[in-house]
Amino acid sequence: MHLEDYFDFLESGDIRIKGHRIGLEHIVALYHEGLSPEQIAHHYPGLSLEKIYATITYYLHQQGPLDRYIAEGDTWKEAQYQQSLCDPTSPMQRLRQGKAPLL
Repeated sequence: MHLEDYFDFLESGDIRIKGHRIGLEHIVALYHEGLSPEQIAHHYPGLSLEKIYATITYYLHQQGPLDRYIAEGDTWKEAQYQQSLCDPTSPMQRLRQGKAPLL
């Protein structure tokens, strides 16, 4: 089995752990915080230690490209957040103004 077999590489560019909606970047973030694979498993109880170790190993083997992938994702998320602040949807406007509930 190859390390790539543990992941789904989506057309959108996202990398997800096969069989889960968990992105590679979520495991890497916890790894960077200093959590062990066993501690990461407590955060994601449906994820096997094998998949967590495979994710960390894949990251370490592809660190340069994956750091760029994660940074691009972070930049995109921040841009989406900033855009939502400038042009909020009508439900968000109501929430911010403390008006009627969204029910």
